[in-house]
Amino acid sequence: MNSALKLYGREYCGLCRMMRDELAALGVMPIWVDVDDDPALEERYGELVPVLVAPGDRILCHYHLDRTALDAYLLEFR
Repeated sequence: MNSALKLYGREYCGLCRMMRDELAALGVMPIWVDVDDDPALEERYGELVPVLVAPGDRILCHYHLDRTALDAYLLEFR
């Protein structure tokens, strides 16, 4: 569901794995982007990971999944 979402994080980050698992349990499969693979992304999101981002670089949440923000975003497509 909604592959337009991106999840920026790090492979070794526990919060990143937790958010990825929570999203998967909801049937939301964002594109995974490891910020350590790109210096510009590391600089932009490094201290905020995990960061769930919608198209247009709209940050829905960071650190922990914000179900209210995610639900509001998904309702825009119904």
